[in-house]
Amino acid sequence: MVGEVFYWVLNLSILGSVAGLIVLLFRQIRKLPRFGIYLLWALPLIRFWMPLGIASPYSLLSFISRYTTKTIIVWEAVPGSPEISMTNSIQAAQSYFPIIYKTDRIKDIFYSAGTVWAIVAVVAVLCSMLLYFFTKSAFRDAVHIRDSIYRSDKGLSPAVYGIIKPKIVLPANIAGADLDYILRHECAHIRRHDNLWRVIAVITACVHWFNPLIWIFLKCFFTDMELACDADVLKKLTENGKKEYALALLSCSSDRTHYSSAFGGTKTRLRIENILSYKKLAFVSALCFAILFFMVAVTVITNAAGT
Repeated sequence: MVGEVFYWVLNLSILGSVAGLIVLLFRQIRKLPRFGIYLLWALPLIRFWMPLGIASPYSLLSFISRYTTKTIIVWEAVPGSPEISMTNSIQAAQSYFPIIYKTDRIKDIFYSAGTVWAIVAVVAVLCSMLLYFFTKSAFRDAVHIRDSIYRSDKGLSPAVYGIIKPKIVLPANIAGADLDYILRHECAHIRRHDNLWRVIAVITACVHWFNPLIWIFLKCFFTDMELACDADVLKKLTENGKKEYALALLSCSSDRTHYSSAFGGTKTRLRIENILSYKKLAFVSALCFAILFFMVAVTVITNAAGT
């Protein structure tokens, strides 16, 4: 059983990697809005978790399937309804429900590899959960100021902790002039449920731990999360406010855990450059990006027709 599960996880990891590499390419286009790049990360996330997809002639896999992949029909379409399929990039089996491997040797390899994968994945998830709870427990003695805002002597940088009832934890030595910008940023994280997405991203990396690209994607995703959050705040600031926001970021820069959304925790120089060069997105530009996102989504998360 564990070998069969790993077989499909490996397939998902390949598809997720293809989608992630496409997002990395779009990240190089500086004119694209940062919140849009952050939104694009939903596509590899879907690919890393969803084994099923709608068959489409516009799928990127329609081209790739000519050379390296095979599409397995899960549900035969009736007239007027979509065809549901799975993409098999490994092609080491003769049939798939249940999986019957081409040779006993391949079966043994997947059983052994699947056992190792399952053990490491479970340990990684458990360690991540422990780290999350230890991070939260370190701030139990934080002093409540108002609403969901707390102050702690242990905090190195302002950050949001928790998922269900997130708290904004401020260090005791925070400058009063920076407070408004810090709270705007952290409230944006709460409003966008970024800590929840952080946990989902980390769990995804734990499941696909054997894939080196997942760790690159995870790092870039966290960076894009902060850039998108900055853009959310900058929409309501004046030119002078942008400079003051950049100075507040500079004064609070530090490294934080993957389980908290920190004000100064990600590539400070890159964020300051984006802050000072930020321009509000015009309606036409927003519409063009929405069309682009739809086109990319159709090509990335759909499967090729049956082969």
